[in-house]
Amino acid sequence: MNAIVLVLPGGKVRNSRPLRPWHLAAVRMRPFTAALRAVPGLDVTQVSYSQRGWNGDGSTVRADALAILQQRLALYPGTPVVLVGHSMGGRVAAHCASHPAVRGVVALAPWWPQDEGALLGEGQRVHVLHGTADGWTDPAASRRETLRASTAGVEASWHPVEGAGHFMLRDASRWHDWTVERVQEIAALPR
Repeated sequence: MNAIVLVLPGGKVRNSRPLRPWHLAAVRMRPFTAALRAVPGLDVTQVSYSQRGWNGDGSTVRADALAILQQRLALYPGTPVVLVGHSMGGRVAAHCASHPAVRGVVALAPWWPQDEGALLGEGQRVHVLHGTADGWTDPAASRRETLRASTAGVEASWHPVEGAGHFMLRDASRWHDWTVERVQEIAALPR
């Protein structure tokens, strides 16, 4: 196994109900999950949170993601991990990046309102793709946090998608292909 990949869907600022497979946040990430599963050598799991919302400090959704990460590492010990998160899932990814197995983060229109760039560590990679017309999460904030990560020894890149909104529907294949390429790139890093 070359890498474990966790796909982290978006969510809400506050909502204590469980994320269900039919919720749009989960449905939107299925094409990403399918595209990544088609790549040989990747163990891909789409996370379903026990709560749909960040709800304060995000401890519940972070714990959900870390529990799945530990389950996959139990099956594939020593395998590097790549986190792929959209919106709130990008925030979950940044907050889980301190796990020693995490090699990098691919963040799609991430919700990074404060200091998320400082959570990424030296030697990791973070790649961010954000639509310039996103009205749900702030492209300027994700760019700022990507730059913050780059000043801390993280190999970081921020890429705009001109005119695209939050749900990654404009030029959807670009979002999917770009994500697969970045995950493969991070998975190929020497250990």
